[in-house]
Amino acid sequence: MTRTSKKGKTKKNKSKKNLRLLEAEANAEQEDEGLPKDEAGRLKIKRQYEELLGIRIEKLKGRILNRERLNKTEEGIYFICFECKKICHSRDEGLVEDPNNQRNLCLACAKARGKGKQVAA
Repeated sequence: MTRTSKKGKTKKNKSKKNLRLLEAEANAEQEDEGLPKDEAGRLKIKRQYEELLGIRIEKLKGRILNRERLNKTEEGIYFICFECKKICHSRDEGLVEDPNNQRNLCLACAKARGKGKQVAA
């Protein structure tokens, strides 16, 4: 009794999976076409954070995820808004930073709460 290989089945599954990934990337690129290059890049990174963190967003809400240098004087900050639980960037949505870095808010949520003091980004 000889064994038969399952290579044919795995190739089909891999090719379908790769095709789905390519289609998803193509759809995301089509959405980003009208945006400037740096804004499209930030949007892509936000999506990657959403996929990476998944259900942990609730646990990490209000926290800073990453800081980046935009140029020599400006700093960009990725964070999860404490109120709306969206992944935000300080340049796009604005940042109202909490002294303890536990309850950081986007500018829209801060205005709704009545705390309109924005941190320079």
